Amino acid sequence: QVQLVESGGGLVQAGGSMRLSCAASGRTFSSYAMGWFRQAPGKDREFVAAISWSGGNTYVADSVKSRFTISRDNAKNTVYLQMNSLKPEDTAVYYCAAAESVYSGAYYSSRGEYHYWGQGTQVTVSS
Repeated sequence: QVQLVESGGGLVQAGGSMRLSCAASGRTFSSYAMGWFRQAPGKDREFVAAISWSGGNTYVADSVKSRFTISRDNAKNTVYLQMNSLKPEDTAVYYCAAAESVYSGAYYSSRGEYHYWGQGTQVTVSS
């Protein structure tokens, strides 16, 4: 079992920046690929970014590419999502997720690949 707790959400003006953190506890964090998803009101949960358990490979959705960056610190059991140039359409609940992975370089963009989910943190971008 892995427990995930997101933090860092809140209210920010359009054009601003915010960094989300996801702290993991339980089983060995470094053996899990990690991902961030988001869900806006009335919409499906969508993929935002993913990172391999080695940290060497990342993948970011086209909708946020060049603005969002995912990273991890295995020594701190934490994964981050740095969000820059935020837009009102980025408003959503952001979730982190963990996927058991045999391969150090693997990352996943499908919700079904993830085994554990956090409770989410609200990000609101005002115009």
